[in-house]
Amino acid sequence: MAIEVRIPTILRSYTDGAKAVEGKGATLEELIGDLEARHPGLKDRLVEKGALRRFVNVYLNDEDVRFLGGLETPVADGDTVTVLPAVAGGAA
Repeated sequence: MAIEVRIPTILRSYTDGAKAVEGKGATLEELIGDLEARHPGLKDRLVEKGALRRFVNVYLNDEDVRFLGGLETPVADGDTVTVLPAVAGGAA
C-alpha cells in the first residue's frame, strides 16, 4: 500500500497530468521528499523555507495539517493527502 496524494489542476504539469499520485514516508515532509524524487519541481510549489507555503492548503484525511503538526505530521499507508491552492478574492 501507499499514500494517495491528490493533486490540484494547477500542479498537474509536475505529475504528467495525473490527478492523484502515490508516495511513501513516515511524515508529510518525507512524503513530499518522495514525491519530489519522482515528480521534480513539486516540492518547490509546496514548501518554502522549511514550512508549507502560505497559500497552499494540505489535508490529511480531510484534516488541515497545519493543525496536526505541519510537515512533521505522521502519515501512513492508506492515508489520503489532498493539496489545494488557497483561493482568495471577491468584490468589495
